[in-house]
Amino acid sequence: MTAAEPVVREPDPFRRHRWSPVVRYRVLPWWGRVVLVYAAARAVTTVIVLLLASVQGANPWTAAHPGYFEYANLWDARWYEIISYYGYPSRLPLTDDGHVGENAWAFMPVFPVLVRVVTFAGLPWNAASVVVALAAGLGAALVFHRLMSRFLAPDQAMFAVVLFSVAPVSPIMQFGYAESLGFLCLAAALLLLVDRRYGWLVPLVAAWSFTRPGALAFALTLGLHWLVRWWRRGSDPFPLRERVLAASVALFAVVAGLAWAGIAWAATGVPSAYTDTELAWRSAYIGYQALVPFTPWFLAGDWWLDQPLGTISVIALVAAFALALWSPWVRRLGVDIRLWLGSYALYLLAVFFPQSSSFRLLAPMFPIVGALAVPRSRVWRWSLIVLSVALQVGWLLIAWGIDGRDWTPP
Repeated sequence: MTAAEPVVREPDPFRRHRWSPVVRYRVLPWWGRVVLVYAAARAVTTVIVLLLASVQGANPWTAAHPGYFEYANLWDARWYEIISYYGYPSRLPLTDDGHVGENAWAFMPVFPVLVRVVTFAGLPWNAASVVVALAAGLGAALVFHRLMSRFLAPDQAMFAVVLFSVAPVSPIMQFGYAESLGFLCLAAALLLLVDRRYGWLVPLVAAWSFTRPGALAFALTLGLHWLVRWWRRGSDPFPLRERVLAASVALFAVVAGLAWAGIAWAATGVPSAYTDTELAWRSAYIGYQALVPFTPWFLAGDWWLDQPLGTISVIALVAAFALALWSPWVRRLGVDIRLWLGSYALYLLAVFFPQSSSFRLLAPMFPIVGALAVPRSRVWRWSLIVLSVALQVGWLLIAWGIDGRDWTPP
C-alpha cells in the first residue's frame, strides 16, 4: 500500500447503528426508559399468566381456562368488587362458633373506588381493575427511579427499576389488587421524606392510609427520621420549623394509620372490628386467637416447623435481616430507606402471621432492590433477571393458581 492509497476499513459487525434498538433506548429520556422497562416486564408476565390461565381448571371464581382478565381477578380481587358495588357491612358476619368471619373490612376503599370510576367509561370490572393496577404500577416505577437516582448512578437506578418490574411478586401489579397503588404511595412518600418535603406527606399519607396497610410503619419511620436529624443537627442543620413540621407529620401518620380501624368500629359498633376481621384469615392455620403483638411469627414458626426449630428460625431470620441493613450495598441507599425497611419489618413482626401471603406482604420492602442494583457485572444483572422471572412462575404456581381445595392464597 502506497501513501496515496486510501485506507479501507472493514465494517465492524459489532458496531451498533445509530438507529439500533440499543442506541434508541439510550437516547430516550429517563422516563421513556422506565416506561419501556415496565412495559417489557409486564409483557413477559402476561405471557406467563396466559399460559397458566390456559391450564387453570374450574374454580370458585371462574370456569376452566379463563381469559386473562378473569384470571387476573381471582382471590381477594372479588372483595374489592363487592366493596365497589355494596360497600362495607354494618354487621360483622359470624361463624358457627361465634367468631368474626372473613369480610370486606379487611380491604380499604381507595382501589375499589378508583376502579368503579374507570368502569363508568364502559370497561367491565375485571378489565378496569387491571387498568388501574397497571397504571399505578407504572407510576410507582417512575417515582422509584427518581428515588433511586438520589443514591445511585444512572445505570444503577435504572437497573433497580428493572428489578422492581420483574420482581417475583410483580404480577400483582397487573391483577385486581391494590398493591401497586400501595407501591406508588410508598415510593412517593419515601421520595418526599428523602427530599425533606414534609408538608406534602400529609395528603399522601392520608390517601395511603385508605389504600393499603403501612401508614403506621411509615409513622415509625418518620419518628426515627426525626431522631436521626436531631442527633446530626450539628453537621446537618435541623431548623425549628422543620422539627415542628416533621414531628407533626409523624403524629398525623399515627392517627391516619389507626383511622381505618376507627371507622370500622364506628360503622359496626365493635371496637375490634378491623383486627377481628384480619384475624379471621389466620384462623385456618391456628384457629381464632387474640392478637398479641410480636407473637405471630413465633406461632407460625411453631406451626410450620415445630419447636425448637420454629423459634430458632425466627430469631435467625431477624438477626440476618438486621445484619443486611448494615451491609455496604444497603447502606448506599441512605438512612431514610433503611429506616423504612426496619420499620416495616418491625410492623410485620408485630402483627403478621407468616403463610403463603408472606411473599405479597413483603413486597413493600421493594426499595431494597436498589442494593442489588449496585454491582455492574452483566452476569450478575442477567442472573437476577432470569431468577426473578423464574420466581414469578413459582409464585404464580404456589399462590395464584388454584388446584382443588387451595389453602395457599396470594
